Formats: sequence, C-alpha cells, structure tokens
Amino acid sequence: MLRIVTDGAADLPESWLKDFDIQQIPVNIQFGEKTYLQYVDLSNDGFFQMVEETRKIPKTSQPTPYQFVEFYKKHAEPGDTILSIHVTSKLSGTYASSVSAAKELEGTYNVIPFDSATGSIGIGYMCREARLMERQGKSMEQILARLEQLRGQCRLLFTLDTLEFARMSGRVGALTATLAALINLKPVGMLKDGVLEITEKVRTRKASIDRLIGLAKEEFANKPVFVGVLYIRDQAAGSELQERVKKEFNVKELEQIEMSISLAANFGPGTLGLLIYPAE
Repeated sequence: MLRIVTDGAADLPESWLKDFDIQQIPVNIQFGEKTYLQYVDLSNDGFFQMVEETRKIPKTSQPTPYQFVEFYKKHAEPGDTILSIHVTSKLSGTYASSVSAAKELEGTYNVIPFDSATGSIGIGYMCREARLMERQGKSMEQILARLEQLRGQCRLLFTLDTLEFARMSGRVGALTATLAALINLKPVGMLKDGVLEITEKVRTRKASIDRLIGLAKEEFANKPVFVGVLYIRDQAAGSELQERVKKEFNVKELEQIEMSISLAANFGPGTLGLLIYPAE
C-alpha cells in the first residue's frame, strides 16, 4: 500500500486530501508560551487575528522526528511504503526530520523522503501526480523519476504587498523594511532549485504584478502549463490575477488557493504568487 504524506507548507485544495488520499503533517506554531498545530487548533483567520492583537509574528517550526514517527504510525500499516514529499530543505528542516524518522522506522515501514525543492501548491501538485501515477500502475522508480523532473521544472514566483511581516519575522532588517515602505517598494521574488531570491524591487503594486507575469512569460511563453494562483488574505486580488493568467498563458489546468500559515508568517497579507510548470 502506498501512503503519501506531505507537510503544512504544502498548499493543496481540501478536496485533494480526500480524492488522492494525501496526509498532511502540521507545522508547529509558537505564540508566546503556547504551541499550536497548524489547521488542527489554529486556522489562517485565527493566526491573523493573533498577529493583529499582539503585533507579533509567531515562530513556526518543522515537525520533529518524533512527530513524524507518530504520524507515520497513525496513517500507515507495517509493511506499507510511505512517500513523504516535503518543502525545500534549503528553507526548512522538515525534510531532515522525515529522513530521521525514516531511519528509525526502517524495517517496519518503507519511508521514502523526497525533497520537493519548492513550496506551496508545487508540493501539492507533486503529491497528486504521485497518486495518479500509482493508480495507473507505475512503479516507485517511475514515480520518483517524474517527481525529480517536476523538481527541476516548478517555478514559484511571488510579490509582497508589504515588508512589515518580513520585518517582524526577522526576514529583513527594520531599516530596510521602513525605507522600502517609505518609497513604496514592492519586492518580486522567485523560489528556484530550492533557493528563495528577491530578484528585483519595483515601485507600484501594478508594476509588481506585471513583473510577476513577465518573469513567468520569459520562461514558459506559450507552452501548455499547470498554474497555481496564490494569495494571502486578498482573494479578490487572487481572482484578478487568475483571470489575467487565463489570458496570458496557455493554461491546461489552474488552481487558486490561499497560502499556508508557514508562508503567511513571513510574506504577510496582500502577497500574490504563481506556481507554474510545463504540462507534459
């Protein structure tokens, strides 16, 4: 039996969890002295309410190896193969925790940790592809080869509406964030090959969205693509971006979804993003 596990940094439509039998281990969220489990006892709305009330950003941390061991035992039977697909190891220790748990359970479960080298719905697409291939009778070697191909093809592009959350979370310095706010800079960034980079800063929201589209067009032009449209606390802006994507790209399939707490804690409300990769 193949079990598919991912983590709380993966964004995927709720229906996919059931339709493709995907299990999601939550991220730990530390607010003061209390620890919450993402989506178990803290929702996106609850998270932002706490931030607004305290003016502090909580610390997020990856599941521990112990948490992984207990999660695997809960969702699998001895002898099962567990394909565990996780957020880029260059930004999180989640993959390393999975590897540690896999070693501890060796001989009871066949745990295969996989570093997605991406985040958000990119991980979700990988989980879905793995399940669809398994249902088509593909071998684990074929599934892993496809995931490795996707790992090199997925591009996650984003633009922040504010640097305040990045400042509070420690991702940028207070002076940098303040200066950026004064001249209304909007960072545009990319997650490529597992590394997060701010590629440029533009002066207006419109210009940042134009650049977001432009970066994607430079690489994918008119190729058929799968696209995930991402937003944080601004579904209307996400819907506007979605309509533009439909006009600008040769879209085979499109999903719109709000980013997880683990991303929202660093990027902040108003963030927009695109996850894009070629349709085979």
